[in-house]
Amino acid sequence: MIRISSQQIFSGGINRLQDINSNLVNTQQQLSTGKKVNKPSDDPVAAARILKLDQELQRSETYGRNANLADNRLKQEESTLASAVDIIQRVRELTVQAGNGSLSANDRQSISAELKERLGQLANIANTRDASGEYIFSGFQGSTPAFAQNDDGKWVYQGDEGQRVLEIDDGVTVPISDHGKGIFVDVAKGVFAKGSTSVDGYISNLEFVAPKDMTDAFSPRVPDDFDIAVTANGAGDLEISASYTRGGIIYPLAVEPAGALVGDEFQVAGVKLTINDAQDGDTFTLGVNDKQSVFGTIENLIAGLDGISKTTPKSSAEYDALIAETLVNLDNAQESIILKQTELGGRLNAVESTTAFLEDSALYTKEIRSQLQDVDYAEAISNLSFQSFVLQAAQQSFAQVSQLSLFDRL
Repeated sequence: MIRISSQQIFSGGINRLQDINSNLVNTQQQLSTGKKVNKPSDDPVAAARILKLDQELQRSETYGRNANLADNRLKQEESTLASAVDIIQRVRELTVQAGNGSLSANDRQSISAELKERLGQLANIANTRDASGEYIFSGFQGSTPAFAQNDDGKWVYQGDEGQRVLEIDDGVTVPISDHGKGIFVDVAKGVFAKGSTSVDGYISNLEFVAPKDMTDAFSPRVPDDFDIAVTANGAGDLEISASYTRGGIIYPLAVEPAGALVGDEFQVAGVKLTINDAQDGDTFTLGVNDKQSVFGTIENLIAGLDGISKTTPKSSAEYDALIAETLVNLDNAQESIILKQTELGGRLNAVESTTAFLEDSALYTKEIRSQLQDVDYAEAISNLSFQSFVLQAAQQSFAQVSQLSLFDRL
């Protein structure tokens, strides 16, 4: 016969009630939190997987914020460049208008006045700031305006050539800025009269007509400039010759037609022009591989409109050359910006596809985590009802057993 003391009865009953109540509390907690794993002891394996999935979601959310920031920055830059193209197009229209030979000096002054306004607008666009107040075209010098006027009133670049990048996924980075030097300053300049030793001579009808001829003439690399010389031949005629210098060595260039004289139209290295009123020994230098900022192009045009009188054949030729050169430079500036817009479109596509991938990955991760963590309410409610019934029954039985005493039988 086993002897069971009253203390054992009470201890066993209380322990059983505590176990049942603990299960009931756990079920109530699951229903209140909506999670069936509220602490690691509930399911150690599931808890470890849930922790890893939470970390994956945090990673996706961080990259998602970066992708959103990149998208905003790139769209702002794209919109800003579109505004710059509009202004340059208007400047080009004014340049074409300025080339009208019937315009008076007052008409040219009116065009110059509007060009000055457009130049200021373009500078404001180039100094656009982002939401944090940093200049988007200053490279790493975000607190410094990209462009400012120097002591001569010329707009010059003040930033650096840095490009900011942002990581939008593991091993995936995207540039989110471009420096203004590459967009507005390093613009290919058209062929132009760079210098001359002549007092009265000048160049007219300057035109770049055959790019391939220039590449072939200077193979393997086009120099910054070449020279055209005027020399009296045996007959006393002023004949044209051309050459360029590389590594201290002078190389001759073919002139077509051969034997062209001052006043004749000729072509050299794909450039067509005429030398006028030159004397024996005069030289002219043509720039063929230089760069000029779009601000410099507009500033030179304004200076020409204000300062060239067009009262002599030389000044008229100078004015016409300025108009032609400005149109080429503005076209090059527009092309430079449009190429950058195309590049921005590619970056935006990359950001968009990465964002879609991150969203899909986060959704899949949340589904797996839900399967591991989220409670089945129907099952939990059923368990709660059953556990409540068991607890109530246990309490009633314990109450009856606890009232039994051997003294009742004596």
